[in-house]
Amino acid sequence: MAARKIQVGQVWKKEGTGEEFLVTKVYSEALATYAMLSKAGESEGADNRLRVRVERSAEGQTLPGFVFAQEEVG
Repeated sequence: MAARKIQVGQVWKKEGTGEEFLVTKVYSEALATYAMLSKAGESEGADNRLRVRVERSAEGQTLPGFVFAQEEVG
């Protein structure tokens, strides 16, 4: 499932493991957009963070290897 727009505070589940990750930062670098994810419920540390390139499609934005875990609001 795609989100209309990836934003800080959204929760995404990793495919295969079901681990939940929180979007903590979204930024552009050159011609790509990246999301910084932290494992939900754990203290921040380099081991708990992932940088994932945002993909765009007709349905919205997605994170490869992750599924949007929240319903769209409003």
